[in-house]
Amino acid sequence: MTFANPLNTAASGARRRQLFARVPPAVAFGLFWLALMVICAAFADLLRPYDITRMDLGARLAPPGTSGHWLGTDELGRDVLSRLIQSVRVSLVIAFGATILSAVFGTTLGFLAAQFRGVVEHFVVMLADFQAALPFLIMSLAVLAFFGSSMVLLVCLMGFYGWERYARIARGLAISAGAQGYAAAVVQLGATPRRVYLHHILPNVASTLIVSMTLTFPEIILMESGLSFLGLGVQPPESSLGNMVGFGREYLTTAPWVMLAPAAAIMLTTLSISLVGDWLRDKLDPTIR
Repeated sequence: MTFANPLNTAASGARRRQLFARVPPAVAFGLFWLALMVICAAFADLLRPYDITRMDLGARLAPPGTSGHWLGTDELGRDVLSRLIQSVRVSLVIAFGATILSAVFGTTLGFLAAQFRGVVEHFVVMLADFQAALPFLIMSLAVLAFFGSSMVLLVCLMGFYGWERYARIARGLAISAGAQGYAAAVVQLGATPRRVYLHHILPNVASTLIVSMTLTFPEIILMESGLSFLGLGVQPPESSLGNMVGFGREYLTTAPWVMLAPAAAIMLTTLSISLVGDWLRDKLDPTIR
């Protein structure tokens, strides 16, 4: 039986307290807003006052504050708050799934380039340069227009956005770690390349990759919102934040709350993620400390 070292436990607790000590007010607001969005996404079925397809034609375009409709209704009498909660869930699921897919794909290619070097490294770098130069929005429009829109296709398509960043970061950090003593030591002890990268190099570069994920996450939210706004993203009867903005733009002058509610959610969510990501980068970067 093994026992945790109380000194190590106390040291890790002190580091966590130091990390979250003196959190700036803007970052605290970002953390609060992100927690609220996660709660809305996780418990959307319990928090929605009505079903997102429930229509009340007698209460079309009801303003916010109407009895039973805190954020008003849209052109079909559907409750804006209910659709907003569901849209937060859909947009966050797409963004989270695409960010994980992009990080895994890019990190894997970066590690392969660092391991094999030579032709493999040149191929990965060339592929990353091609991806960085490719107008991703135009490519996404072409793919969705040709194959049609579905949740799985949208997540996979968004998952190829920004993978070249993870590939470059993982490749550079893996080469740097390979030149240090600990990686060479475990190789001499007979560890396989898979074990070296997953159990020794990846934990040491994970903080940098996590910060990169926080910077890519809001970009994917905005990309999905733009595609849904153009009508090629999430399709009715399902709803996303960009989908709501796209349908609400026709009523901007007569019923602005239909568009402003999801637009504010997009703005605050992306801003919060960016604030928290910048703060984590400053806290986790050893060169700044």
